Amino acid sequence: MKSLNIPYLHAAANRMLAVVMFIMALAFTATKSFAQQRTPWVTPKVSQEVKNPLAGDKSVLADAKVLYVNNCAPCHGTKGRGDGPAAAALTPKPADHSSVAVQDETDGSLFWKLSEGRNPMPSYKKILTDKQRWELVNYIRTLARNPIAK
Repeated sequence: MKSLNIPYLHAAANRMLAVVMFIMALAFTATKSFAQQRTPWVTPKVSQEVKNPLAGDKSVLADAKVLYVNNCAPCHGTKGRGDGPAAAALTPKPADHSSVAVQDETDGSLFWKLSEGRNPMPSYKKILTDKQRWELVNYIRTLARNPIAK
């Protein structure tokens, strides 16, 4: 009769445990991400009330457009409609910056969302300066769809 190779069984059990833990971590992450995608993206009240220090400053729009094209257009599209080349692969789909829903948000809310991000949108607070993020808020305002003349 053969004896059991205990060290081998112990190593196999450890590998199996590691695989199970990895699968559980993936399931948790996927569940959290799915739940996050299904919930509205609500800005904290205090952030909604933050005033835009560049409000109405049209001199920043040229630089803001460059920032938008480089950082936002791949997902949101050049006109901000959520139809950029990367949009098809994203869940949830990128916001339509020209929509009434986005345009009705406060500047503080847009700034907070640009700063914090939410999967799949990255956080820009370590990538762009405060001024650059406010410039983007101003640029997003230029993307509002014009009402159809009657």
